[in-house]
Amino acid sequence: MTIFVITGTDTGIGKTVFAAGLAAMLGAHYWKPIQAGIDPDGDKEEVARLSGLPARHILPEAYRLTTPASPHLAARIDGVEISLDRLTLPQVDGPLVVEGAGGVLVPVSETLLMADLFAYWGQPVILCARTALGTINHSLLSIEALRTRKVPIAGIAFIGERHEENERIIPQLAKVPSLGRLPLLDPLGPAKLAAAFAAHIRLSDPFNG
Repeated sequence: MTIFVITGTDTGIGKTVFAAGLAAMLGAHYWKPIQAGIDPDGDKEEVARLSGLPARHILPEAYRLTTPASPHLAARIDGVEISLDRLTLPQVDGPLVVEGAGGVLVPVSETLLMADLFAYWGQPVILCARTALGTINHSLLSIEALRTRKVPIAGIAFIGERHEENERIIPQLAKVPSLGRLPLLDPLGPAKLAAAFAAHIRLSDPFNG
């Protein structure tokens, strides 16, 4: 079973949009194990809207928390205890795209970071990064945190306006493949996302080489 884990250098950078585009391209199932904040919807509803995937391909969360906060805090406020045994990857027929919550070092619980969960899964991670100022530091720190835990890194995908130097230097310094840059899309919809993904995101080289 082909599995890709999508994470980001920060929250709100577009990794849900990237996950939707990837899941649509692969005809994959999508799973966000921990959703924190559902006003008005969670990320799986956004992925369902943007990907056009059948409803059966959008898997229910292991934890659906109402508070928009780090998972450890949202769980505490909601009176929920997050348990690792509920975060085992689901078995599906075909590819699976898994989306993390927030950035690489966001706490899942009082003792577990998102990167620790990625290490537990042992599946290749795609790091989504902004192209704007500050992304070099955030990207390299995120990659270092993943490597410290021996998490396999499939590559880095940039999201935003073109920034040739940031898009060049980060993969070079980090020694990870660049999967391309997904431009900001307005309006954002399934057809436009699919077209942008096909035009700008390259998966073949890092996964075949």
